[in-house]
Amino acid sequence: MRRNHDAGIKARVVLEAVKGERTVSELTEYGVHPTMIHQWKKSLLDGAADIFERGRRKPAEVDEGTVRSLHAKIGELAVANDFCHESSSRGPASEA
Repeated sequence: MRRNHDAGIKARVVLEAVKGERTVSELTEYGVHPTMIHQWKKSLLDGAADIFERGRRKPAEVDEGTVRSLHAKIGELAVANDFCHESSSRGPASEA
């Protein structure tokens, strides 16, 4: 069964693995498979330098097609909202 571990557990396990005070086998007492511990440790070590990069945040990657699609959907919803608001303010339709 696949488990999702929260960030606190991941951090605790990885920091203990990096310190080397306990073996990966000993760290499995947290209920984490040894392979996951190795992957988390690699991710931490690969990304550690990014923590100290000042003002060099990577710009968010924006997919222009998705932005256009979302803007179109916002427009559709705004029109539908206006239409519903106008028709509800007129009251019930009169029957002739």
